[in-house]
Amino acid sequence: MNFALSIQGSPYDSACHWSALRFAEAVLEAGHSIHRIFFYHDAVLIGSNLQAPPQDEVDLTRSWQALSSQHHLDLCLCIASCLRRGIINQTEATRFEKPTENLHIGFTITGLGQLIEAALVTERLVTFRG
Repeated sequence: MNFALSIQGSPYDSACHWSALRFAEAVLEAGHSIHRIFFYHDAVLIGSNLQAPPQDEVDLTRSWQALSSQHHLDLCLCIASCLRRGIINQTEATRFEKPTENLHIGFTITGLGQLIEAALVTERLVTFRG
C-alpha cells in the first residue's frame, strides 16, 4: 500500500510528530511505501535550522532526516505556514529581502498542491494533528 502523511501539530507541544514518525517506520518496515510527508501549520517548525534541542532529548528533525535519507522520502513544508513562522529557504530570503535562510537540510518548501497531489496518487492519506 502507498501512503501519504500530513502532519499538522507542533513538534514541541504535541505527540503527533512522534506518532507520525513511528507510524512511518512501521509502514516502511511492513513493506509498504510512503509517497510524501507533508508538514502543515505548526508542524513546519520541524524544518527550522535554528533549533537546538537539549542533549538529553531526541532530535525529531534529525529523526525525520534520517528516515527520509534511508527511504528517499519527500519532506515537504507548507510555504504559507513557513512564511508565517519565519522559516525560509534561499529563494524566499531573496524574495522578501531577508539576510539569510534557515531551512534545514532535507526539507523542501512547497505549496498545498503537493499535498493534494499526494492524496490523489496514494491509497491512503493519514493525518496527524496535535
